Amino acid sequence: MGVLGALARHLDSLVGPGIMLLYPLYASMRAIESPSSLDDQQWLTYWVLYSLITLFELSCWKALQWLPLWPYVKLLFCCWLVLPIFNGAAYIYETHVRRYFKIGQYVSPGYSERQRKVLQMMSLDARKSVERFIETHGPGALEKIIQAAEQEAKRA
Repeated sequence: MGVLGALARHLDSLVGPGIMLLYPLYASMRAIESPSSLDDQQWLTYWVLYSLITLFELSCWKALQWLPLWPYVKLLFCCWLVLPIFNGAAYIYETHVRRYFKIGQYVSPGYSERQRKVLQMMSLDARKSVERFIETHGPGALEKIIQAAEQEAKRA
């Protein structure tokens, strides 16, 4: 039990750097190299939140040393922020940050004005899906869908 106990006590030190730094670093570099800017949002938001957590830790270290579960809470929170099945950083951005900063309305100028207006109205997940659709079928396919939606709206 001594070895398992030591591993459990130091789990945050053993696993934490990989989850909180190495994987986000790798994913951020992949996001920079990808043609889509939507994955950039996840990782930029992650690094902002991680920086805030680190500043909080540095500022409140005396109080945090009295909380033995703090390293594990931090590890779990960072897992939620990082892991692709949760995309917690993007969730926090969409639900909390975006309503205060309308910077999230930015859409690449490579799209036509009509396409940009449609993309600006969408959530992050919807924009990701539309960008994948455009990559697969080309920008003309999106234009056809927009025209069909406008015609349908005129009939209604």
